[in-house]
Amino acid sequence: MNLRIFKLILLFQIITMALLNAQTLQTVPFVDLNKYAGKWYEIASYPQRFQKGCHCTTAEYTLSDKGYVLVENKCNKNSVTGKISSIKGKAFVEKNSGNAKLKVQFFWPFTGKYWIIDLADDYSYAVVSHPNKKYLWILSRTSNMEETIYQQIIFRLKEKGFDLSKIKITEQLP
Repeated sequence: MNLRIFKLILLFQIITMALLNAQTLQTVPFVDLNKYAGKWYEIASYPQRFQKGCHCTTAEYTLSDKGYVLVENKCNKNSVTGKISSIKGKAFVEKNSGNAKLKVQFFWPFTGKYWIIDLADDYSYAVVSHPNKKYLWILSRTSNMEETIYQQIIFRLKEKGFDLSKIKITEQLP
């Protein structure tokens, strides 16, 4: 093969991958926060420093009468029967986002972007990320998710340009 053609093919592949990773992350059009409130189980995620050693991770969202969402994340440290570790925070809805973009705050004055990018019609699962795609959580109302639903979510994440090799299944008790 001609070296020039090889270089052009390689350049095209690099540009394609860069564009795929740089695509704008879309959120769901609307989230009913009353339906979203409640307990969620982490099914899988991109492992994060602040979750090191966590098993049986859950998040509970409660609507406050002050216009924000109370957040409580819990996990069992170092094993499924380990000591419960928890942290509380607040989430603020970004205006004109259909309630799909929130800013979560666990330590004042720092906030993190919490974008709901996939959501079941019946609110049985949700997928949350950040616009930079460095954070990812697959959540369910139950501690286990049907494999077919999980695979459908994974397929959609691949279409959105997520690196599937980074996803780690979260150990949950049945």
